[in-house]
Amino acid sequence: MSTTLITGGTVVTSTGRSEADVLIDGEKIAAVLAPGSTLLGHDLAGSVDTVLDARGKYVIPGGIDAHTHMQMPFGGTEASDTFETGTRAAAWGGTTTIVDFAIQRYGERVMDGLDAWHEKAAGECAVDYGFHQIVGDVNDDSLKAMAGLIDEGVSSYKLFMAYPGVFYSDDAQIYKAMRVGAETGLMTMMHAENGPAIDAMVSELLAQGKTDPYYHGVARAWQMEEEATHRAIMLANLTGAPLYVVHVSAKQAVEQLAAARDNGQNVFGETCPQYLYLSLEDQLGADGFEGAKWVCSTPLRSKHEHHQDHMWQSLRTNDIQMVATDHCPFCMKGQKDLGQGDFSKIPNGIGSVEHRMDLMYQGVVDGKISLERWVEITSTTPARMFGMYGTKGVIAPGADADVVIYDPSGHTSIGLEKTHHMNMDYSAWEGYEINGHVDTVLSRGRILINDNEYLGSKGHGRYVRRAPSQYLI
Repeated sequence: MSTTLITGGTVVTSTGRSEADVLIDGEKIAAVLAPGSTLLGHDLAGSVDTVLDARGKYVIPGGIDAHTHMQMPFGGTEASDTFETGTRAAAWGGTTTIVDFAIQRYGERVMDGLDAWHEKAAGECAVDYGFHQIVGDVNDDSLKAMAGLIDEGVSSYKLFMAYPGVFYSDDAQIYKAMRVGAETGLMTMMHAENGPAIDAMVSELLAQGKTDPYYHGVARAWQMEEEATHRAIMLANLTGAPLYVVHVSAKQAVEQLAAARDNGQNVFGETCPQYLYLSLEDQLGADGFEGAKWVCSTPLRSKHEHHQDHMWQSLRTNDIQMVATDHCPFCMKGQKDLGQGDFSKIPNGIGSVEHRMDLMYQGVVDGKISLERWVEITSTTPARMFGMYGTKGVIAPGADADVVIYDPSGHTSIGLEKTHHMNMDYSAWEGYEINGHVDTVLSRGRILINDNEYLGSKGHGRYVRRAPSQYLI
């Protein structure tokens, strides 16, 4: 096994920063040493295989994107990133672990869905990966299968209060599933929007000739998100199940989560970069059909209602615990354009897996979050929330050597022909400029990115068997 020494950098954790050297032995971190330490010899740099100079740079645990959808069938098409292309793009952006979603649809068996996603991902991934399980058909057989998920290394499952006829679960189904979650320790993940009411609004808008992408956001009003979030919290309270609400975009939904947490309930929330930077008016409301680029659910919210500012505040106060991407990319040509003349037929999704670490670091530069909070919400908390901490999400002896060397003096220009490695024909982040740069990325001790060169390969990534959440109260 090879050895690597990262010297001269500032190691940043969720609790602080310090000047330190990091010794990697094979796939694991062997030691974190004070600069110049002779504890392991007087010429440690001369005794290792590789020395990486991190002077003037941050040394952080690899990013963990706990919400991605590679090769996901949706809206008559399939997410354009494969596990190969999507995880390669993740590596370029400093993300060394993803947690994707295996899908059980109506009429299918839970374990068959999990097996299908294992087949898609095995031997394809550039970085490590785990799975959540979507339970799209809650029935007696599904409930029995859920009880065996933890033995498969899957400690979380997802339900939908949206998309009637596709993934939708009614309140009785949610109650039954949460009972299993409470009994087994599974984390219940929830897409919290009132799907039946949204469908009624969609029909009304289309009947009025309001077909542009902008009306996707109008139909999925914030009231639909707040109501569903509250209902999910109440069902979790009743059953005792831990609850994690995905892609929170409305400030009113955050208030529901904060109130539940203040009462001691195991309730958590995730937001995404799009809800911090993008808006209903500027993106969904772009001229013509351009707004289709930013159609996702939950939708982008009005900047005039200050949802974006509230999301940043919620990250500072821990009312929202972490940032994932909900990476579900579609090309404009042949995919997003399926919704020409009918916004309800635009495949829902934005591609961001490559840019999350940079976009959140820009929040540090802009004074919206601290450096330590950046590491916490992009790596440490995802590891704790989903049962990987100690192996992932930390720079400490015994942890996997998933390490990013980040240059605060560097610069990253996002966009096609700039920084863009996702399998898409456009960038949702075209023109964004980041005052920082991912210089080097290591996954389990192997250098994947160095000096703007990709050194990784498909098949390096391994399946991560996850334990129950380590974040519960």
